[in-house]
Amino acid sequence: MTPASPIARVSWREEFIPKSLTVLREGYSLRFLQADALAGLTVAIVALPLSMAIAIASGVGPERGLFTAIVGGFLVSLLGGSRFQVGGPAGAFIILIAACVMQTGFSGLALATFLSGFMLVALGLLRLGSYIRFIPYPVTVGFTAGIGVIIFASQIKDLFGLTLTGPEPGAFIAKLETMWHARDSFTPAALAVTVGTIVLIEAIKRFLPRLPGMLIGVTVAAIVAALLGLPVETIHSRFGDLPRILPAPALPHLSMDAITEALPWAISFTLLGAIESLLSAIVADGMTGNQHRSNAELVAQGVANIGSALFGGFCVTGTIARTATNVRAGSHGPVSGMLHALFVLAFMMVAAPLAGYIPLAALAGVLAIVAWNMIEKDEFKALMRSSRGDAMVLLVTFALVVFRDLTEGIIVGFALGGLVFIRHMSEMTRIEAHSPAEGEMPPDPQGRDVVVYRLRGAMFFGAVARLGTVLDRIAQRPRAVVVDFSNVPLVDSTGARMVVTLAQKMRRRGAQLYVTGAAIEIRRALHAQGLHEPLALFLPDVATAVATVTPDSDESPKG
Repeated sequence: MTPASPIARVSWREEFIPKSLTVLREGYSLRFLQADALAGLTVAIVALPLSMAIAIASGVGPERGLFTAIVGGFLVSLLGGSRFQVGGPAGAFIILIAACVMQTGFSGLALATFLSGFMLVALGLLRLGSYIRFIPYPVTVGFTAGIGVIIFASQIKDLFGLTLTGPEPGAFIAKLETMWHARDSFTPAALAVTVGTIVLIEAIKRFLPRLPGMLIGVTVAAIVAALLGLPVETIHSRFGDLPRILPAPALPHLSMDAITEALPWAISFTLLGAIESLLSAIVADGMTGNQHRSNAELVAQGVANIGSALFGGFCVTGTIARTATNVRAGSHGPVSGMLHALFVLAFMMVAAPLAGYIPLAALAGVLAIVAWNMIEKDEFKALMRSSRGDAMVLLVTFALVVFRDLTEGIIVGFALGGLVFIRHMSEMTRIEAHSPAEGEMPPDPQGRDVVVYRLRGAMFFGAVARLGTVLDRIAQRPRAVVVDFSNVPLVDSTGARMVVTLAQKMRRRGAQLYVTGAAIEIRRALHAQGLHEPLALFLPDVATAVATVTPDSDESPKG
């Protein structure tokens, strides 16, 4: 057996080396630490209100969001394959987590997060990270837009200060109906806090973009609500005091019944977490020119989810907003992400009591902005105008995410995107009657005893039906058919079987099939389906094939 090359061995090892170790190998100085500390602090300021808001919207206590940001965020940066990725709770998970908590309680959510971590590690170790990135663009735009709509819908209750007589439904239409029936409990002060928070955050973003608009927005809202004694719900009034330290690590409840109940949620978390984290890593690559290691990133995401579940948190993934903030703040590498987690921990230890004054309406305003930013308006419009296929994939994904289920939307959208691609590829594959160059085709005294066809494009299962109809119409009279494969980049087993069937039909009537211009990969695919000589003769080009069929142009072929 030939040993694996040193290059292959190195690439395998390098593929799973965390970027934090790569940065240390390059040399790490005090200047880099200062840059990372500033970037980490900036990201922590953004993460603080977001982590609590996402946790509350997901149906769990705000402290769970902080636990997730601290433990998960630290592990993602420590072990991840992206130099600038920042992990933590993500808005994309709100709907799934809320539904999981409603069905299984927090213990079920912790177990699903725990199981999802092992699944993500397995995906990384199986080197499936590069395949997860093959999600059609209309699917990503459709599902992020759908998530944005659902996140906004989940905040209507706190935006308007409504009081519900029962639990809030998870389904979109049922949620809107419930909110409408609760309209008499509308609290004007809550709406005023929400609008004021949104206006302040957007004003800071426009005129003072370097300042942490979200943190300033919720802080000002908390101060105004407390000073004026506004009748709005706060973190303290709903959830009580926030803890100042991380809980002791503890395994989720493990039993066969619990695992069976949590497993579907774990699969959904794994699918969405893998997609979201790798999309975020790609965004960071585009901003910095670096290249992330997708499989190492999946392993890190898996370990982070396991750690988060052990410390009372929930699903962790790479977050695009915090990652982009990290890059813009001048991060040098993963240390900034680790420091961001430590800054959040420091806040929890020192200022947790102050967070109790934050109005829930202010956090709802923060998530309303997040939801609006998640909807890629320009990209949505462009895809609607691009082609009917892309528009169909976009709208179906969007509708399923909003009205049915997030995972179902991704899977169906991916399948539709694949069908659209197959149709486009099959339309590009064609067969043409060959027009020979002067002198290439010798005169044939008995008519066209030799016919030549050129194939163009991939010869795969999607194109076989159309090509097969054409090949079946080939005249029965020719004693030789030359099929040129010079412009065929791919032949799958279905396409190869079609060629074998053609050769067998010709053989039964005493005719011969010639295959020309086939690359070694094409020949291998044809051989695998049983196309060997003399069933078909393989020649380098059309001219050689024609000369082989008619060696002497003055001699009439025998019937």
